[in-house]
Amino acid sequence: MIRVVAFGGGHGLSASLRALRAMRDDLKLDITAVVTVADDGGSSGRLRAERGSLPPGDLRQALAALAGDEQALTAELLQHRFAGVDPLAGHTVGNLMLVGLMELLGDPVAALDHAAGLVDACGRVLPMTRTALEIEAQVLVDGEVVTVRGQHEVAVTPGDVREVRLLPVSPPACAEVLEAVGVADWLVFGPGSWFTSVIPHLLVPELRRAIVASDARRLVALNLAAEKETAGLSHADHLAALMSYMPELRVDVVLADDRAVGDPGPVERAAAALGARLVLAPVAVDEDTPRHDPAALAAALQPILGSPGARSTRGGRHDGDDSRGQG
Repeated sequence: MIRVVAFGGGHGLSASLRALRAMRDDLKLDITAVVTVADDGGSSGRLRAERGSLPPGDLRQALAALAGDEQALTAELLQHRFAGVDPLAGHTVGNLMLVGLMELLGDPVAALDHAAGLVDACGRVLPMTRTALEIEAQVLVDGEVVTVRGQHEVAVTPGDVREVRLLPVSPPACAEVLEAVGVADWLVFGPGSWFTSVIPHLLVPELRRAIVASDARRLVALNLAAEKETAGLSHADHLAALMSYMPELRVDVVLADDRAVGDPGPVERAAAALGARLVLAPVAVDEDTPRHDPAALAAALQPILGSPGARSTRGGRHDGDDSRGQG
């Protein structure tokens, strides 16, 4: 069995989880999704403000991505969003269900585990912390550095993100996440919104220490294109941003779309600075919209995750493999 922990949030994590689900049986994967809990927009923001719950939206998307094949209708129901202008308008069934389970069971992990059973999920979904977080960023806008608070505002504010931080600054990591990281064979970061879905995991002190201490191999899946929060950043800059927030981070593999990268030289050098080799593969859908194709992503990931020797040579457990990133 290969234990994979995937970090992220939103559509990027959903694509990664759908890819992992597609190869689960072939590689005998044990999948854990670790999800950011800072969303404050849309239905999640309303429920967070009105009910005091963890924002459920990204957690719901992860559950839907891991839903079993026989539960396709239930997964679709989780994603169903009410139309209209009444109080239900804009909410999804899954968001309401998760908030109800959190209130009923008194614990978000218990709620997510129960919901996972309802959709026959082929993996576990966990929040990176049981504490609802805020994201605050220093953004250069029209030559002036301004403070922007809230995940949604950071994501949509045009400008150069200079610094991002969590509020509270040292939230306790979810104990179940630390346990999963401790026994993982692979840690997968991205794709996803870099400053609001990927980097936040590196800002939780306990989780950061667990990632550093883990013997697991690490893989970073790069985005296909810049978003508003990363406007002006190249693919190499995305990797440099990871290092700026976690200089001690070492990575084994960086996966990127060959067409999106163009000249691979700068990305290869940025990957090497993290200790990684660059793997290029066609992982985008054949459309103008920059979206990962879960099937193509699975085809690229399978030979990497299934390579001999599940654990990195950085830590104390080598399992017979003496080459970094063999794949």
